[in-house]
Amino acid sequence: MSTSPSDITRYLHDLLQVEAVEDNFFRGMATPKGRGRSFGGQVIGQALMSAIKTVGDDRPVHSLHAYFMRPGDATKPVLYRVERDRDGRSFATRRVVAVQSGKPILNLAASFHVKEEGLFQQSTMPDVPAPEELENEVQLGERFAEQLPEAYLAWLKSPRPIELRPVGLRPPFTREAQGPMQHIWMRIRGDLGDTVAMHRAALSYVSDFGLLGTSVLPWGKAFIDPDMQFASLDHAVWFHDDFRMDEWQLYSMDSPWTGGARGFNRGQIYSRDGRLVASTAQEGLVREVTPKG
Repeated sequence: MSTSPSDITRYLHDLLQVEAVEDNFFRGMATPKGRGRSFGGQVIGQALMSAIKTVGDDRPVHSLHAYFMRPGDATKPVLYRVERDRDGRSFATRRVVAVQSGKPILNLAASFHVKEEGLFQQSTMPDVPAPEELENEVQLGERFAEQLPEAYLAWLKSPRPIELRPVGLRPPFTREAQGPMQHIWMRIRGDLGDTVAMHRAALSYVSDFGLLGTSVLPWGKAFIDPDMQFASLDHAVWFHDDFRMDEWQLYSMDSPWTGGARGFNRGQIYSRDGRLVASTAQEGLVREVTPKG
């Protein structure tokens, strides 16, 4: 993949597109140069785009709820079957099943709502440093290179469509125990265009970054740790307002509970001007294991 912002953004744009193969059936591409398990945010984003293609543009998606059933294979495309459950005057609902090798890997339900005026209130955006004052993960990797595995450093340096700038150090850049809360500025590199659906699919994609790790911050654990097993079990997103994912958004996350090899996490996403544009929730597997070898 080219490292120019336009090419990196095109990569994500193409990755989230789905091809109609039959009425209510869509195909999502495999991860280019992918290997191992599919990234959960990619499957959610493609499933959402499949549902969006069956709903009019006057009804943007306002919520989605997904369950991961099996690990996806990043080297293979995914087939998405959409059920058109309801088309009402104000709301439309869709169900999507993602299938690989004849078996479902994800179920997703999404609801769409025409825009309406109404009562309004929201939580206040946390007071944190601006993204320009912070290092991104590539810069952090360079600063802490001596204590990080080579494979992780190579992954950080590989071209990626998303830029993350954590507010404060988190694992694996630090192993200090900390409270189950974190804030990360995030954006898509380059211009993602003006389509509302694409920006909402892109937010669904990036909303899987960092969320599950919040539940193990008190133990200083990270996804790269050989003595831990992580896997998303379910994922939900509520869209509150319009936004652009190629502009900075603040992802504020907390975990009210971890136990029984599971962690529950919540997130709020704020635009640069302080609007609460989306909320998320996720439960995932956070299991201690014996390292292989």
